[in-house]
Amino acid sequence: MARQSGSTHSTVTATEQRLAKLGLQREMDLALHFPLRYEDETRITPLDEVVDGVPVQIEVVVEESTVQYRPRRQLVVRCIEPNTAHPLFLRYLNFYPSQQKQLAAGRRVRVFGETRGGFLGKEMVHPRVKVVDEDASALPQALTPVYPTTAGLSQLTLRKAIEAALAKVDLHDTVPALWRKRLGLVGIEHAVRGLHHVEPGESLPALEARLQPSWRRIRFDELLAQQISLRKAYVQRRERIAPRLVAQDVAQKITQKNTGKQKSSTTQPTLAKQFLAQLPFALTGAQQRVSQEIERDLSQPYPMQRLLQGDVGSGKTVIAALAALQAIEAGYQTALMAPTEILAEQHYNKLSAWLTPLGLKVVWLSGSLGAKQKREARALIGKGEAQLAIGTHALIEDAIDFAQLGVAIVDEQHRFGVRQRLALREKHDGGHSPHLLMMSATPIPRTLAMSYYADLDVSVLNELPPGRTPVLTKLLSDARRDEVIERVRHSCLQGQQAYWVCPLIEESEALQLQTALDTHALLTAALPELRVGLLHGRMKTDEKSAVMAQFAHGQLHLLVATTVIEVGVDVPNASLMVIEHAERFGLSQLHQLRGRVGRGMAESVCLLMYATPLSDTAKARLKVIYENADGFEVSRLDLELRGPGEFVGSRQSGQPMLRFANLERDADLIEPARELAEHLLQAAPQAAEAHLERWLGVRADLLKA
Repeated sequence: MARQSGSTHSTVTATEQRLAKLGLQREMDLALHFPLRYEDETRITPLDEVVDGVPVQIEVVVEESTVQYRPRRQLVVRCIEPNTAHPLFLRYLNFYPSQQKQLAAGRRVRVFGETRGGFLGKEMVHPRVKVVDEDASALPQALTPVYPTTAGLSQLTLRKAIEAALAKVDLHDTVPALWRKRLGLVGIEHAVRGLHHVEPGESLPALEARLQPSWRRIRFDELLAQQISLRKAYVQRRERIAPRLVAQDVAQKITQKNTGKQKSSTTQPTLAKQFLAQLPFALTGAQQRVSQEIERDLSQPYPMQRLLQGDVGSGKTVIAALAALQAIEAGYQTALMAPTEILAEQHYNKLSAWLTPLGLKVVWLSGSLGAKQKREARALIGKGEAQLAIGTHALIEDAIDFAQLGVAIVDEQHRFGVRQRLALREKHDGGHSPHLLMMSATPIPRTLAMSYYADLDVSVLNELPPGRTPVLTKLLSDARRDEVIERVRHSCLQGQQAYWVCPLIEESEALQLQTALDTHALLTAALPELRVGLLHGRMKTDEKSAVMAQFAHGQLHLLVATTVIEVGVDVPNASLMVIEHAERFGLSQLHQLRGRVGRGMAESVCLLMYATPLSDTAKARLKVIYENADGFEVSRLDLELRGPGEFVGSRQSGQPMLRFANLERDADLIEPARELAEHLLQAAPQAAEAHLERWLGVRADLLKA
């Protein structure tokens, strides 16, 4: 069994190391390590009753065991079953001397595996073998569990460790009897022990589909542990101290500093009002609602931790600007961190244009800046002369010290790991934590938000600003490439601009780059009357900025790009997008890319080119993106298609947060789990702690970021 923390002098065995690889460090971890499937070794099947392809156990006597060399070296064992005319052959393509000894002539053995028709007759390839002797003649009384394992850790070793753990663990029930009755849940001890020791006669397909009441209890308990952990984090966050960002007379002071004129504080509008007055558009109802929610949060004495989600183009940047202005108005700084230099620079350009006329200093900080520029930016941030700092992960380097950080904003938050988000949050002065606003243009389905983001307050921008035109999506086989090129030519000669997105090639970044170069060369040759630009991740920052500036100013008709344009690129005149090999992209990526067009008044089109034949999964994905323009619906269907895996990469904790529960199948359990978590934390905190310790152990802290 995995060693408990104790003597520092004891050595960790190889078995303990392998168990630790699976996250099995406590007896309880082992008890909650459930089988992937089961094998029925409780009965012997006569050879003449076996069905090829179905796992069975047969008892035979070894008649002959030989090593053959044609067509390759292999161990072939001829076996007979008493009173049966036809032999059974065992074939091992990889074998050891110990196996030859185990399968010596005259031995009675039980073999488990699937039979098939072979050249010599009915055979099993690499079956599991157990020698039948006086001590091993009795058949097992339960189905044999097959557990998830790792290299070097045999099923036998794992079973022994789990059995030893089950004899020691305390499986008292942490879910009150009334709740168990209300939800129709079996007891936890019954569920845990029952899944390790399944009685013969249970349906193997039903077991593998995990339809039993025991599995429902396990899934509920896992969801409950998650909810308790996240609600605890929510409560603990409210116990920390944050600056109350209430407007002072900062707007007046900034105006005086820049104009040298005195002005009555009663006539000087706030920075937010000045900002909104200069915008060429009015806020949508959703933007007004969300900005009020954030304004209320920022005025509290505990740190805001809010997730702002909104579809592509819903106006999240304006909300970020208003949050920053509230902090600045109260005498604090704001940091905005974006995952890529292109997106960070886009934010810098837009926010500088908005806030500099208000007399504010906005600085940009990224890894590619020169040493002198970095020093200057750091100095402005450290002295408090820069009210807003925008950058990539360079903002969280040790050398960066904010004079007084009030708000930290993380854009495309799912692209950052937990540690990176925490590092930005820690950039504060002594006893205060900054308020945290996380933004995402990948809408999160309700079940996922309830489950994985229960520790956050969530705001939704569910309304697009006026002037955003719907994007028409079309599917085309790549056999129609010439038609697509003509469509690009016609659109660009009519005064519009276009993107051509190169395929995502997971195997090789170099290969993806080469594809972009080849595509750029091909389109430049095919469209001599157009100016064709190229943008990819290997370009230097100033080169990327120059290309984007050319495209934004209309100096390029067509931009050939890799997925570096997925977020942040805003060119209203671009009304056509071509995505090559669309079947290789995830749904959220396709939706994000599509959002780069439709930002102006012209009718916009996204052409998804695919290669045939398409897999069923690819067909399903393309059907979703073709039929749905609403990012929330795309997101919900994406969750159905592929589960929460990539969404949960959003937590990037290094550990799966849910191993057994499924958010679509178990949606009916999430709300009761939330309710019970609240109840236990208030009425039975010791039971809540015991439940959390049982299920998460040391992993609980990873859910808090």
